Amino acid sequence: MATERIEVPATPTSWFANKAVKAQAKERAKRRRRILLVVVLCLGVLWPMFAWVGAHLLIVKSDLPAADAIVVMSGSSTYLERADWAARLYREGRAPLVVLTNDSLIAGWDRKEERNPYFYELAARELQKRGVPESKIQVVSDIALGTYEESLGVRDYASAHQLKRLLVVTSAYHTRRTLWSLRHACEGSGIEIGIDSPPPGWQTPAPSRWWWRRWGWKVVAGEYVKLIYYWMRY
Repeated sequence: MATERIEVPATPTSWFANKAVKAQAKERAKRRRRILLVVVLCLGVLWPMFAWVGAHLLIVKSDLPAADAIVVMSGSSTYLERADWAARLYREGRAPLVVLTNDSLIAGWDRKEERNPYFYELAARELQKRGVPESKIQVVSDIALGTYEESLGVRDYASAHQLKRLLVVTSAYHTRRTLWSLRHACEGSGIEIGIDSPPPGWQTPAPSRWWWRRWGWKVVAGEYVKLIYYWMRY
């Protein structure tokens, strides 16, 4: 015998309760959307300031009025601004010698020489164009495979040539890691390290706009990743 199913109609009380629950859910959803919108707007307004501050935190300067040599760190993508700044310091009489490091990277084809010159050679040419005599330009023979290894090569070169005060030139966003690496590498050697850099905006992006392009993320945001690695590794 089949059992007859009897549907009990919803009472007015349960109908109003369901409607209230749905209304509360909609209100919570609206509230979440408003909060998300406020967060997005705040990030949009504050991000340029955070990006500017983050870029400037990478830039340090340690003045050394008189040095035994100006050391130009390798940088294939920024060798022009580094050579230009080093030549300016040389013309100011800050040091009698300019020392280049060698990352063994080669540039494009030179039709005149019929070969691919190294970037340190291009940097030497730029120094000469800007008033540094060829006889006052020297090159560290050790191959620079990274900033810390480059720092060790600079230390050994300076020790071998009795250079006790080095004014280092590199790109602005590279200064903090370079200064840390060199001072760490030269600890106990008696070598004094100063650092200077050209202002960003030529071959490196400006602090206010670095995040507009992929290159900026590499040289600014990527520098923080390298800093963390160096502090953990060395």
